[in-house]
Amino acid sequence: MTTPSHKLLLFLKRRPGMSLQEFRDYYENVHRKLAEKYASGIRRYVRRYVQPLSNPRTGPIEEMEFDVITELWFDDRAVFDKVAELTSGGVLPPEIEEDEKRLFDRTKSRSATVVECDSELAAP
Repeated sequence: MTTPSHKLLLFLKRRPGMSLQEFRDYYENVHRKLAEKYASGIRRYVRRYVQPLSNPRTGPIEEMEFDVITELWFDDRAVFDKVAELTSGGVLPPEIEEDEKRLFDRTKSRSATVVECDSELAAP
């Protein structure tokens, strides 16, 4: 039996006036390193930058509500519950909160917990 894992998803939007490339560069080179200082109890920390595709019905690429999906994995349920509570309540270390003002449109930040269900696909 595998050890249960708990996952928190953060859907984050860049601040107005910041290009996608500036956003990604800042997140990877500044914010990520700052966040990792507080990563005790987190097993995995992944950022998935979304690349919008054109809509086959309307054509142009539409701006999405978020620019990155940040995934945090936890093995310890108590640590997961505490981080989820603090994150959803906007309670963050002061230096993280200040840095987020440089990076995110915090009015659009959303979070969710996840239950994952994998399909076992037949080999081709």
